[in-house]
Amino acid sequence: MRSHYCGFVDTRLLDQEVTLCGWVNRRRDHGGVIFIDLRDREGLVQVVFDPDTPEVFALAERVRSEYVLQVRGKVRKRPAGTENAELKTGQIEVLGLALEVLNSAETPPFQLDEDELNEEVRLRYRYIDLRRPVMQTRLRMRTQISQTLRRFLDEQGFLDVETPMLTKATPEGARDYLVPSRTHPGDFFALPQSPQLFKQLLMMGGLDRYYQIVRCFRDEDLRADRQPEFTQLDIETSFMDEAAIMGLMEQMIRDLFAKVLNVALPATFARMSYAEAMHRFGSDKPDLRIPLELTELTDAMQGVEFKVFAGPATDPQGRIAALRVPQGGHKLSRKDIDDYTQFVGRYGAKGLAYIKVNQLDQGRDGLQSPILKFLPDTVVVEILNRTQAQEGDLIFFGADKAHVVNDALGALRIKVGVDLGLQERGWRPLWVVDFPMFERDPQSQRLMALHHPFTAPRIDDIEQLQNDPLNIVSRAYDMVLNGTEIGGGSVRIHRTAMQAAVFGLLGIGEQEAEEKFGFLLNALRYGCPPHGGIAFGLDRLVMLMSGAQSIRDVMAFPKTQTASCPLTQAPAPVSEAQLKELNIRLAPRAVNPS
Repeated sequence: MRSHYCGFVDTRLLDQEVTLCGWVNRRRDHGGVIFIDLRDREGLVQVVFDPDTPEVFALAERVRSEYVLQVRGKVRKRPAGTENAELKTGQIEVLGLALEVLNSAETPPFQLDEDELNEEVRLRYRYIDLRRPVMQTRLRMRTQISQTLRRFLDEQGFLDVETPMLTKATPEGARDYLVPSRTHPGDFFALPQSPQLFKQLLMMGGLDRYYQIVRCFRDEDLRADRQPEFTQLDIETSFMDEAAIMGLMEQMIRDLFAKVLNVALPATFARMSYAEAMHRFGSDKPDLRIPLELTELTDAMQGVEFKVFAGPATDPQGRIAALRVPQGGHKLSRKDIDDYTQFVGRYGAKGLAYIKVNQLDQGRDGLQSPILKFLPDTVVVEILNRTQAQEGDLIFFGADKAHVVNDALGALRIKVGVDLGLQERGWRPLWVVDFPMFERDPQSQRLMALHHPFTAPRIDDIEQLQNDPLNIVSRAYDMVLNGTEIGGGSVRIHRTAMQAAVFGLLGIGEQEAEEKFGFLLNALRYGCPPHGGIAFGLDRLVMLMSGAQSIRDVMAFPKTQTASCPLTQAPAPVSEAQLKELNIRLAPRAVNPS
């Protein structure tokens, strides 16, 4: 139906006849001459209709925005002074010789050139939103990223293998999406949170190097970088340790940025232990572009009677830390500080103490803070020395359970850095390593795997693992880019005894382990090779590389933050007949008294 895409028509086609198809981006009537900007996936071209062809001209007069047209015309230069340097087709126009309206269109619910659009409306009319150039550019980049990653892994001898979508529910950290089985009444499949166990089984099957761009499902609370269904690049290898895996993955990401963005990433990515990241930045995914760090003060506050500091200073699980804000931080107003106090409250902080360093050489008289009267001179001097305070700085304090201080000051560090324009430009990739093998659930106090229960510990001594589990580090590694975790992986447990020991520490007894993971434990007995892997969040990677603010902006048909689809109105009720087939009866919904 067409000879060329609209965006490909340029001066090389001068005086040639072309047939184009697309949508009306804009129609303008300039006193006897009609201009239509025709748009398709590749761009936009100006088509001119004049009265010399009366029937065609009359039809062009009736055309409106988003009509679908087929145009036959002759390519010519634009008149001098009317060129548009911002368009690939800005040097030419097409004189319309024939026109067919392939379909009319009602007035769209929003203008495609609007910058501020309601997301709910965009998602409800996603097929219109996808016509916007910014969305098409992002999805085009997504394709290019996927192709580049596939090509690299193909060249490195990885095999693209599909794993099941209907599988068994296993505890991997989030709630499963369950699928009732019609042929096995009362039983359920689960949609995979990841292909973790299957890719390990592929290594046991001798495939050596596997990858898959795969859809995953997690029924969890949503944020800007989470969706109930998402896509990851899943990778697993045999006979490679973490150093080799990380080196190969660095090479892959460098290749990706060079080919898609023409950006040269560092020859070697920085590496940092989990403990160091939490100590310096309060986060296991620090944004290294922001030159602010936390300063430890817990030991310095041991003798302070001020109860805000006294409690955390003597609590084994407590922490007191400071965040120095340089470059005129003392100019922050009381309202600014109140806003930051409200901000850290979202992370569980009960308040936000501060000291303004107005004049450093005047001792206490040069400082401004409501907490100064509670602090001995020796402690004030220690705070200034440890934070390396300079005149004009502001020092924020966090004092609470360590996880609250880390969450609150870690988030505040990012917000203050962005608000004050301290964030550097560019890309700062980082490997975070040496994660704890386990952590305690705050409510039940049971041990939980920090990554997943198939991650290998750094030690081979099962007795040592069982005697001191909270001080054992794992062979896990996360790739972080500009404060976002884009990939996480580990070397896996490949011996039956170690896997059973880890299950035991997690409170998974032999019977439960057999019920949930019997197929894995059985496979480990038949010659399992040492293996490890990683999974990259493809949506997050595309979001970062395209400059989008949310993964919803790089997915064709995402869900909202309430895990619903405004376009299809999913989830939705199903008929009684369908429920009966699945042997399901719904409990009556609670009636709202109001």
